[in-house]
Amino acid sequence: MSGIANYTDDDIKTLSPREHIRLRPGMYIGKLGDGTAPDDGIYVLIKEVMDNSVDEFIMGAGKVIEITVEGKAVTIRDYGRGIPLKSLAAAVSEMNTGGKYGSAAFEKTVGLNGVGVKAVNMLSSEFMARSVRDGEAHTVHFAAGIQQDDIWESGVNERTGTLIRFVVDEEVFGEYSYNLEYVETLIKNYTYLNLGLTIKFNGQSYSSKNGLLDLLNENMTEEPLYEPIHLTGKDIEVAITHGTGYGESYFSFVNGQHTTQGGTHQSAFREAIAKTIREFYHKDYDASDIRTSIVAAISVKIFDPEFESQTKIKLSSKQMDKRQEDGPTVRNYIVDFLKEHLDNYLHKHPATADILGKKIVESEKERKAISGVQKKAREIAKKVSLNNKKLRDCRIHLGDKHARAEESMIFITEGNSASGSITKSRDANTQAVFSLRGKPLNCYGLTKKIVYENEEFNLLQAALNIEEDMDNLRYNKVVIATDADVDGMHIRLLLMTFFLQFFPDVIRGGHLYVLQTPLFRVRNKKETHYCYSEEEKNRAVARCGANAEITRFKGLGEISPDEFRGFIGQDIRLDKVRLTKDDPIHDMLEFYMGKNTYERQGFIIGNLRIEEDIVESDLAIG
Repeated sequence: MSGIANYTDDDIKTLSPREHIRLRPGMYIGKLGDGTAPDDGIYVLIKEVMDNSVDEFIMGAGKVIEITVEGKAVTIRDYGRGIPLKSLAAAVSEMNTGGKYGSAAFEKTVGLNGVGVKAVNMLSSEFMARSVRDGEAHTVHFAAGIQQDDIWESGVNERTGTLIRFVVDEEVFGEYSYNLEYVETLIKNYTYLNLGLTIKFNGQSYSSKNGLLDLLNENMTEEPLYEPIHLTGKDIEVAITHGTGYGESYFSFVNGQHTTQGGTHQSAFREAIAKTIREFYHKDYDASDIRTSIVAAISVKIFDPEFESQTKIKLSSKQMDKRQEDGPTVRNYIVDFLKEHLDNYLHKHPATADILGKKIVESEKERKAISGVQKKAREIAKKVSLNNKKLRDCRIHLGDKHARAEESMIFITEGNSASGSITKSRDANTQAVFSLRGKPLNCYGLTKKIVYENEEFNLLQAALNIEEDMDNLRYNKVVIATDADVDGMHIRLLLMTFFLQFFPDVIRGGHLYVLQTPLFRVRNKKETHYCYSEEEKNRAVARCGANAEITRFKGLGEISPDEFRGFIGQDIRLDKVRLTKDDPIHDMLEFYMGKNTYERQGFIIGNLRIEEDIVESDLAIG
C-alpha cells in the first residue's frame, strides 16, 4: 500500500459559509474571469446587488436606481423600502437570511435564496451597506466578509432606501477590470423588463418605453423581414421577428433574470411558435423551417422560480406557481398564450402573415434542395468521425456534467505545423485542435448546401456538432488560431465569414474568439519578454539593452511547444468576435467578402498607412 496517502479524521474539514464561498466561489457566481467576458464573476456580483434593488421596484417601491463604476469600486443606491435597520448586518452577511422565503413582502422576484449579496460581501476586499428609513440610518462595513464596524445615525436628511458599495477582492479574482459596455447591457436589460424603471449609470439615464420590443430593435444586426410582433399578457411578454440568415436567436428572462442558457420557458416558447404557425397556415411545416433566422425574446414571471444553479442562467421550473397543484405548467401557459395572441395577430396583420409564410416556404425549399447532398455528407462525416485526422479532440466537452466543461475550447489552425505546436502544448482534457488544409472557401453569397459539399466545412461542422442547433455545441470557445501575417488575417476573415453566414448563433452566444500570439520575443541572459505589438517590442528592447536578442515569429509553427504552452494556458489572450446593432451582417460581408472589387480596392488605397522601419540602434536604450 506504499504510495497511497493516509486518510484520517484529521482530513475531514468543516468550513464556515464565508470560508466556503471564498474557497469555492464558482459554486455561487459561476466562473471568476478577469472582466473580458460578459458572464465573468465581477458582473455577476453587480447583478446580485442590482437584483435586490430591482425587486424593490417590482414591489412598487423606488422608481430610480443609481449605479456608478469608478475603477474597481461599484456603488448601487436604490430608493426602495430600505433593508430593516436591525437586520441590516445579518441580511448582508449571514447565509440563508432574507425576506424572500415565502414572505408577502416579495412576490415573483429574482433574489430568492438569501445568498447573492452575502457572496458579494465575502468576495469583496471592501464592502459597505447602508440602509435609511424615516430619518434613521444604519451602516456596516466588512472586509472579505468580516465585519469591521457598526454605525447608527438619527435625524439624517436622506431618502429612504439602500446603498451598497463594494470592491471585488483581487486575492480571489486576480487582476481584473470592468468593461463598461457589459455593465451597460446588463442595465438596459433591466429597463426593458421593468417599464417605468429608470437606472442612472455613471450619470447616464436608461429607461424603456416598449419593453422587449426595444430589446429586439437594439439587438437586431440586420433589417427584420417584418415589423416585430409584440405581445403582452399577465406574467408574460414576447417579441418576435425574422431576419434573412441562418440560426435562431433568443433572449429569455424569468422575473427579470436573463436566462442565457434558456430553460423550460425557452423550450416551451420554441415549441409554441412552431405549433401556432403550423395551425395558422394549416400546414405541417418542419419546425426548423419556421424558426430559421428567428430573432425573439420572451419574459415570464413565475412564483418562486427554480434554477439549475445559484447563477440563475437556466430555468428548471415546470409550474408557473408551484403552490397550485392543478395550476398551469410553464409549457402549457406559454403554448396557450401564443396559440391565442400570436394567431390573432397574424389574422389581423395579413401583410406580416404573407411575408412570414413566404419566408417559411423559402427555408423549406432550401432544406429539401440540400437533403440529398446532406445525407451523403453525413455519411462521410460519420466515417471519418472515428479517425478524423483533422480533429485532435479533448476529453471534456461543453455538454458534459463536469466541473471543467466551460473550459472546453477548440483551436482552428492553418496547416500541420501550427496544429502540431498547439497539439503538443495543449491541455488534452479541455483543448481540441482542428487543422485546416490551407485557405478555406469564401462562402459569402452561397447557400448552406456548400457546408455539406465542401469537405472541410462539413468536417468542421461535425466537429463542433452544430448542424441541428446550438444546444449540442461541443466546445464553449471556438478559437481561430492563425499566423499574424496577411495570409493569416485572410484565413481569419474567411472563417468568420463561414460563421457569420451559416452559424451566426456561435457568435451571438459569445463562443467565437481569435487567438492572440506574440509577434516578437525579446531576451537577454536574465529575462525574456513576449511582445504582441511593435510598441511592446520597443519597450522590451529598451529594458533588455542593446545586446538583446530579438526573434520575429512569422508563424505559429515557429513557436516551440514549450513556449506555446504559456500562450494557451492560464494567461491566454483571446479577442471575442462580437456582433452589435451597428454591425449589419449582410452589409459587412458584402463589402469585405463580396464581388465589389473596385469599391474595396478604393477603400484600401484610401486607408493605406506607411510605416518606417525603426533601426534598433536608434532606439533609446535605458
